Amino acid sequence: MLTLYLPVLIFMVIGVVIGCLPLLATRLLIKQRPDTAKNAPYECGFEPFEDARRPFDVRYYLVAILFIIFDLETAFMFPWGVALRDIGWLGFGAMMLFLSILMVGFVYEWRRGALEWE
Repeated sequence: MLTLYLPVLIFMVIGVVIGCLPLLATRLLIKQRPDTAKNAPYECGFEPFEDARRPFDVRYYLVAILFIIFDLETAFMFPWGVALRDIGWLGFGAMMLFLSILMVGFVYEWRRGALEWE
């Protein structure tokens, strides 16, 4: 029973080592010289000038929704394109339904003005 989980354990150990190795190498090889400018919080390279707890403009949320729409679309289009011959017309119809639902979200974003920046 333990031999079945040995490859998973080895994979996890290798993943942790590969993840921690750059952090340890940076800590050991690079001289740390923090100063007030490096430790100061910033927003996009600018000094903070307003309260961080103020509500965001709705356009930020709309852009996030737009990103999710296109991210989902591309994440599902590649496997669908590879398996299109195997899934036939039913798979084609399902993808067209999926894309039409995403298109409704895109049209909503467009109507709300999320694509227009000042």
